[in-house]
Amino acid sequence: MTLHVRAILKILGIIVAIESLFFLIPFATSLLLRDGQGFHFILASAITATVGLALVVFNQTTQKVRKRDIYIIVTFGWVLVSLFGALPYVTSGAIPDNTHAFFESVSGFTTTGATILIDIESLPPSMLLWRALTQWIGGMGIVVLMIAIIPLLGVGGMQLFNAESPGVMIDRLKPRVKETALIMWIVYASLTVTAFVLLLMGGLGVLDALAHSFTTLSSGGFSTKQESIAAFGPYVQYVIIVFMLLAGTNYALLYAGLKGKLHTFFRNEEWKAYIGILAGSTAVLFAYAVAQGGATEETFRHILFQVVSITTTTGFATADYTAWAEPLLYVIIALMFVGGMSGSTAGGVKVVRHVLLVKGILVELRKQLYPDAILPLRFNGMMVSESMLHRVLAFSILYLLTAAVGFGVLLFAGVDGATAFGAVAATLGNIGPGIGAVGPAGHYADFSATIQLFLSFLMIVGRLELFTVLILFTPYFWRKF
Repeated sequence: MTLHVRAILKILGIIVAIESLFFLIPFATSLLLRDGQGFHFILASAITATVGLALVVFNQTTQKVRKRDIYIIVTFGWVLVSLFGALPYVTSGAIPDNTHAFFESVSGFTTTGATILIDIESLPPSMLLWRALTQWIGGMGIVVLMIAIIPLLGVGGMQLFNAESPGVMIDRLKPRVKETALIMWIVYASLTVTAFVLLLMGGLGVLDALAHSFTTLSSGGFSTKQESIAAFGPYVQYVIIVFMLLAGTNYALLYAGLKGKLHTFFRNEEWKAYIGILAGSTAVLFAYAVAQGGATEETFRHILFQVVSITTTTGFATADYTAWAEPLLYVIIALMFVGGMSGSTAGGVKVVRHVLLVKGILVELRKQLYPDAILPLRFNGMMVSESMLHRVLAFSILYLLTAAVGFGVLLFAGVDGATAFGAVAATLGNIGPGIGAVGPAGHYADFSATIQLFLSFLMIVGRLELFTVLILFTPYFWRKF
């Protein structure tokens, strides 16, 4: 089976052309605020549009892409979007170093939130908005947006959708994947607008409210403030907690909830586990704080905020958790490997995988007692096939192996153990802040260009859930048959 290069290039051209339109938002903002950045955004838009349209025009074809082509489209689509997304940073001098600019762009689009910026508030307003907008685009995914608005060449839409969308099971909201993608974007946009209004009511300026609504609903974590959400009061922090929790929730559930079917939440095993993890972790951490004499509303708020932020891989901070007592820090580190729900904008391993692994272990334990019994594994009332369980197990093992390799690479490069662990966990899990020098009060600017490119690779691998990218490094993927 050969690759359909012209079809691949045409779809990549469409993705890049769509990206060019988003530059017009910070361009208009720059003109309105007169911050002098408009030229850099219109230049980036022109370059991106030219390349995208050229790829489309010079690769007209009736070829239908196959599954093998889709892995290349999605992976290289994210690389190209990140490359072009770095243009305004470089041409404006906001981030003059090419590697730094690419790292920041990848971190934005993958909704990781890791940053090389040491003085965030020195950036012009339109640049801060672009930085937040990259996360909003990446939260739901530009490929999903493309599926929602453009009929494609007979492409396997559901395969494209699954290759980009995070999670084990993607629930179709409508029979056609195009309609499902469109509904997801509509729900996403509606929640963003709601968060924006509530943040305005909390006293935030228009730019701050818009940027934080973008980065909260995308589980992104980029802030317009050097102190992150610690720069704002309790009302704003509670609003962001609520919307981080929603952002980490399966969009099929959110859609059902918006239609008034609230009972679907309480029947969903993953949602109950998700809420249980958040509530249980908060209770444990707060109980420890109470035992140490720290039982205040502020303490509870900071604990709840950090638990929700890390679990949903948003990465905002109201406190430097690396300065907390060691037992509390261990809980935070464990939460870095949980993730949000399947089908949400959150990164990480995903709650559904943890639920299925636990259920699988319990079934195996029962089989030790009743070897001849038929003990089916059920999830949300449905049978889980062995192939699905094997895929979950394979993902979990591959995730740990990838993290271990990444940890080894950073140690070999001379990075200290805590920082190496934190950087790998935070980039592979799309969390942003880690521990060590890359904690909430730190940054990624001190890493070498090679390490920054490697961590950028981990961010894309984590966002696309390992298989979509890593399969490109297997010999049988490129073998003709």
